[in-house]
Amino acid sequence: MLTTGRVLEHYHGGTMSRRVTARDWLVPEAVAELHPADAMRAGVTDGAGVRLRSRRGAVTARARLTGGITPGTVFMPFHFAEAAANLLTHAALDPVAKIPEYKACAVAVEPAQVAGAACEEPR
Repeated sequence: MLTTGRVLEHYHGGTMSRRVTARDWLVPEAVAELHPADAMRAGVTDGAGVRLRSRRGAVTARARLTGGITPGTVFMPFHFAEAAANLLTHAALDPVAKIPEYKACAVAVEPAQVAGAACEEPR
Protein backbone atom coordinates (compact mmCIF):
# COMPACT_ATOMS: atom_id res chain seq x y z
CA MET A 1 0.00 0.00 0.00
CA LEU A 2 1.45 3.35 -1.07
CA THR A 3 0.95 6.40 1.09
CA THR A 4 2.08 9.84 -0.03
CA GLY A 5 3.00 12.89 1.96
CA ARG A 6 5.45 15.67 2.71
CA VAL A 7 9.05 15.86 3.83
CA LEU A 8 10.17 18.71 6.08
CA GLU A 9 12.54 20.24 3.53
CA HIS A 10 10.04 20.81 0.72
CA TYR A 11 6.67 22.48 0.30
CA HIS A 12 3.74 21.19 -1.79
CA GLY A 13 4.82 20.40 -5.36
CA GLY A 14 8.36 21.60 -4.71
CA THR A 15 8.08 24.31 -7.37
CA MET A 16 9.46 26.93 -4.98
CA SER A 17 11.31 24.99 -2.27
CA ARG A 18 13.32 22.96 -4.79
CA ARG A 19 14.74 26.23 -6.15
CA VAL A 20 16.45 26.83 -2.79
CA THR A 21 19.87 25.21 -3.17
CA ALA A 22 20.26 24.30 0.52
CA ARG A 23 16.85 22.62 0.68
CA ASP A 24 17.30 20.74 -2.56
CA TRP A 25 20.76 19.64 -1.43
CA LEU A 26 19.23 18.10 1.71
CA VAL A 27 16.56 16.17 -0.21
CA PRO A 28 17.54 16.25 -3.90
CA GLU A 29 15.41 13.41 -5.22
CA ALA A 30 12.33 11.34 -4.54
CA VAL A 31 12.75 8.21 -2.49
CA ALA A 32 10.39 5.35 -1.82
CA GLU A 33 10.60 4.26 1.81
CA LEU A 34 10.07 0.51 2.27
CA HIS A 35 10.31 -1.87 5.18
CA PRO A 36 13.43 -4.10 4.78
CA ALA A 37 11.31 -7.29 4.75
CA ASP A 38 9.15 -5.95 1.89
CA ALA A 39 12.24 -4.84 -0.02
CA MET A 40 13.83 -8.26 0.36
CA ARG A 41 10.70 -9.98 -1.01
CA ALA A 42 10.68 -7.57 -3.97
CA GLY A 43 14.41 -7.96 -4.66
CA VAL A 44 15.13 -4.28 -3.90
CA THR A 45 18.19 -3.06 -1.99
CA ASP A 46 18.78 0.17 -0.09
CA GLY A 47 19.73 3.00 -2.47
CA ALA A 48 18.85 0.99 -5.58
CA GLY A 49 16.16 1.88 -8.09
CA VAL A 50 12.60 0.84 -7.37
CA ARG A 51 9.56 0.94 -9.63
CA LEU A 52 6.15 1.47 -8.06
CA ARG A 53 3.27 0.51 -10.32
CA SER A 54 -0.46 1.02 -9.86
CA ARG A 55 -3.40 0.71 -12.25
CA ARG A 56 -2.89 4.37 -13.14
CA GLY A 57 0.83 4.43 -13.98
CA ALA A 58 4.35 3.77 -12.74
CA VAL A 59 7.05 5.83 -11.07
CA THR A 60 10.71 5.05 -10.45
CA ALA A 61 12.70 6.40 -7.53
CA ARG A 62 15.52 5.41 -5.23
CA ALA A 63 14.68 2.96 -2.43
CA ARG A 64 15.26 3.87 1.20
CA LEU A 65 14.89 0.91 3.55
CA THR A 66 13.71 1.72 7.05
CA GLY A 67 12.34 -0.19 9.97
CA GLY A 68 10.37 2.94 10.81
CA ILE A 69 7.63 2.10 8.32
CA THR A 70 4.96 -0.54 8.78
CA PRO A 71 5.53 -3.70 6.71
CA GLY A 72 3.29 -3.67 3.64
CA THR A 73 3.47 0.13 3.36
CA VAL A 74 5.51 2.29 0.98
CA PHE A 75 5.89 6.03 1.63
CA MET A 76 6.75 8.47 -1.14
CA PRO A 77 6.80 12.29 -1.03
CA PHE A 78 4.84 14.19 -3.68
CA HIS A 79 7.28 17.12 -4.11
CA PHE A 80 9.10 15.74 -7.16
CA ALA A 81 7.65 16.22 -10.65
CA GLU A 82 10.18 13.76 -12.07
CA ALA A 83 8.75 11.07 -9.77
CA ALA A 84 5.20 12.29 -9.28
CA ALA A 85 3.73 10.01 -6.63
CA ASN A 86 0.22 11.39 -7.24
CA LEU A 87 0.26 9.82 -10.72
CA LEU A 88 -0.14 6.48 -8.96
CA THR A 89 -3.06 7.46 -6.75
CA HIS A 90 -6.71 7.85 -7.61
CA ALA A 91 -8.08 11.33 -8.34
CA ALA A 92 -11.65 10.48 -7.24
CA LEU A 93 -13.16 13.21 -5.09
CA ASP A 94 -14.76 12.91 -1.68
CA PRO A 95 -18.43 13.76 -2.35
CA VAL A 96 -18.65 16.27 0.52
CA ALA A 97 -15.21 17.87 0.92
CA LYS A 98 -14.21 17.54 -2.77
CA ILE A 99 -10.70 16.39 -1.71
CA PRO A 100 -8.96 13.92 -4.05
CA GLU A 101 -7.85 10.47 -2.84
CA TYR A 102 -4.15 11.34 -3.21
CA LYS A 103 -3.06 9.68 0.00
CA ALA A 104 -3.12 5.94 -0.60
CA CYS A 105 -3.40 3.20 -3.21
CA ALA A 106 -2.25 -0.33 -3.94
CA VAL A 107 1.11 -0.61 -5.74
CA ALA A 108 3.41 -3.33 -6.99
CA VAL A 109 7.07 -2.92 -6.01
CA GLU A 110 9.87 -4.11 -8.27
CA PRO A 111 13.56 -3.40 -8.90
CA ALA A 112 14.36 -0.77 -11.53
CA GLN A 113 17.28 1.06 -13.05
CA VAL A 114 17.27 4.69 -11.98
CA ALA A 115 19.64 7.40 -13.15
CA GLY A 116 17.08 9.98 -12.08
CA ALA A 117 13.46 9.31 -11.31
CA ALA A 118 10.84 8.84 -14.02
CA CYS A 119 7.10 8.59 -14.53
CA GLU A 120 5.24 6.33 -16.95
CA GLU A 121 1.70 6.27 -18.24
CA PRO A 122 -0.27 3.04 -17.74
CA ARG A 123 -0.07 0.44 -20.51
